[in-house]
Amino acid sequence: MENSVLVRDDPGHDRYLAELDGSVAGYAVYVVRGERCLLVHTEVGDEYGGRGVGSALARHALDEARAKGLLVVPLCPFMAGYIERNPEYSDLVDRELLEILGPQQDRGD
Repeated sequence: MENSVLVRDDPGHDRYLAELDGSVAGYAVYVVRGERCLLVHTEVGDEYGGRGVGSALARHALDEARAKGLLVVPLCPFMAGYIERNPEYSDLVDRELLEILGPQQDRGD
């Protein structure tokens, strides 16, 4: 089912939208500042859980960051976990900034 998830950028709202079966199934909020993309929050509708929507959003956001030469700062716990489970994206993480920010706390996600 994951292949049917369509992800597109919604730059006017600083987010990626995921569509499944013609409906918005989730979104990932980002903020680009200079050479960094802060991955702030990911949300998937309850009815779309377990269908690959979150993974499709993460993959798209990280692939876009790589294509644009951006470092990522995964403030969203879901994005941080996705990167941990998919180490092929670990080179994108701005570890220096994460160290400055300190341990991840619940940031309302």
